[in-house]
Amino acid sequence: MMPWTGGPSRVVSGTPPRWAAWSRRGTWARGRLPPTCAARSPSSSTAPAGRCQRRSRVPHHCPTSPTPSLSSAALPTRQSSAAPPAGRDPPREGACHLVKVFSEDGSCRSLEVSAGTTARQLCEMLVQRTHALHDHSWALVELHQHLALERCLEDHESVVEVQSMWPLGADSRFVFRKNFAKYELFKSNASLFPEVMVSSCLEANKSMAHSELIQNFLNSGSCPEVQGFLQLREASRKVWKRFYFSLRRSGLYYSTKGTSKDPRHLQYFADLTESNIYYVTQGKKHYGTPTEFGFCIKPYKVRSGVKGLKLLCSEDEQSRTCWIAAFRLFKYGMQLYRNYQQAQARLSQHPWITPTPLQSVSDSALVAMDFSGCTGRVIENPSEVLTAVLEEAQAWRKKTTHRYSLPAACQSSPLSAAIHRTQPWFHGRISREDTQQLIGRQGLVDGVFLVRESQRNPKGFVLSLCHLQKVKHYLILPSEEEGRLYFTMDDGQTRFADLIQLVEFHQINRGILPCKLRHYCTCVAL
Repeated sequence: MMPWTGGPSRVVSGTPPRWAAWSRRGTWARGRLPPTCAARSPSSSTAPAGRCQRRSRVPHHCPTSPTPSLSSAALPTRQSSAAPPAGRDPPREGACHLVKVFSEDGSCRSLEVSAGTTARQLCEMLVQRTHALHDHSWALVELHQHLALERCLEDHESVVEVQSMWPLGADSRFVFRKNFAKYELFKSNASLFPEVMVSSCLEANKSMAHSELIQNFLNSGSCPEVQGFLQLREASRKVWKRFYFSLRRSGLYYSTKGTSKDPRHLQYFADLTESNIYYVTQGKKHYGTPTEFGFCIKPYKVRSGVKGLKLLCSEDEQSRTCWIAAFRLFKYGMQLYRNYQQAQARLSQHPWITPTPLQSVSDSALVAMDFSGCTGRVIENPSEVLTAVLEEAQAWRKKTTHRYSLPAACQSSPLSAAIHRTQPWFHGRISREDTQQLIGRQGLVDGVFLVRESQRNPKGFVLSLCHLQKVKHYLILPSEEEGRLYFTMDDGQTRFADLIQLVEFHQINRGILPCKLRHYCTCVAL
């Protein structure tokens, strides 16, 4: 075999076909040598790589600013630099690859895709085949069950490339489900970065709104430097220790002396450009985490097993959400915002497709009507329309007012009492724990909800709602008066003819709830 010449993309004569294919797209095309040829290269006798790595791990500070800034050019899109696992070929352009996707109910579907298929394109294919409501909240989740790790793929990521990183025989899969928190950091009403965790707010001793931090990121490409306490699991022992971490453009560091940010006390921990960030789903069971809010930094070179995983744990869900949002901004940069813009543009191209549940295409043709007199009339004055809406909302709380004029026999019929079972937000008889896990998986965003049967009250139902990253449960009890069946959540002060009416009302009015119902949890069968 001819010796390796050290060129960035040359393939020597006699190189196996697998190396030849990988040299055009993978590690060797970027100037790194394969393991079998590293010893033969003349350049391999130079200074050790470890010395260069130690030199590059010194905390980087900008000389002109006390807070490190990050330009958009310094925020590259993920490019895996690791070789493919043994026994699995790297993705080849133009070839068809088989991808199996699971849903949350356990059903699966196999699809043939090209090497360049992105996660967003695969989600759109699944939405069309399952006839699901099309919006940008559908996501593809990478799940490693044996490690209790999961992460949501970004829209631009190659599905085939991610799948090629899995070792053969590992219990890894793609899951198709909703993720309402995917682009929550770009919403104006979001609050993902607490002031106590943003370095610029602490140093300047002033508050900075979430929208201002995001606007600075969009204008200059600089990400907020996040810092705070995290629990770290030592690699050699199953012991968790509390350290003060700081996320900078050169990587993630922790202080060996309290909250000191002196470079002498900062220890390099991880390079986010060569790693993926995962949620830990069963941390106490698998890793003995102090809290339930664990996450993991998994380097590309770690194929399987726990060795090499960098396990962290935060104090609460808000802290974990802040860290993961900052990791995404540091790693993907402006590409993340472009994904959000493209998702919004796809919705604007199809105005009849909206993420609001239970909305008909003909809703745009509806007009306000007044039926208080002998005949109905169209209300054209906007102020009068608003007054009529407020009066109708107040009428819901009057016991003597009945919205429906159907006979009592029809309202209490079995069909009317069970019509809610056909709705996508109704999940039947699931437990309280399963409900909290389902809402947590689909995004802890204000207004995410579902309706289920009560386990304690055989005739009652429960409305489970997410507010301030916590899931709250509201009991819905049936009541009967004058032969009519009603449902109420406030001891009869507000009564509804069925559960559909109850959900529709709270999508428009907050009522006794802390927020309106915005997104319903749903599962599709593939």
